Amino acid sequence: MEFLNVFLPIVLYLVAIVLLIVFIIVGIKLINLLDKVDRVVDNVEEKINSFNGALAVMTRTADGIASIGDSVINSVSLGVSKLVNIFHKKKKKEESYYE
Repeated sequence: MEFLNVFLPIVLYLVAIVLLIVFIIVGIKLINLLDKVDRVVDNVEEKINSFNGALAVMTRTADGIASIGDSVINSVSLGVSKLVNIFHKKKKKEESYYE
């Protein structure tokens, strides 16, 4: 029994030292990994920022096309509503003649 009282703390201390060393190694590897990820993210951000000018031009072009489409649709709908009003007035006039 006395052997276990001496041997088990030594084994626990050795296991704790090994775990501490493993955690230190894993921590160092994680720090290196985060540095690599940071470099990749910076590189991607730099490349994305290089497209900002092209994306702004495409956005302005799309907005221009949309505004032209809106004005064409408004003109067509105004014309159709005028035609409907003209035919509706003619129909009312014809109905009033028969009364």
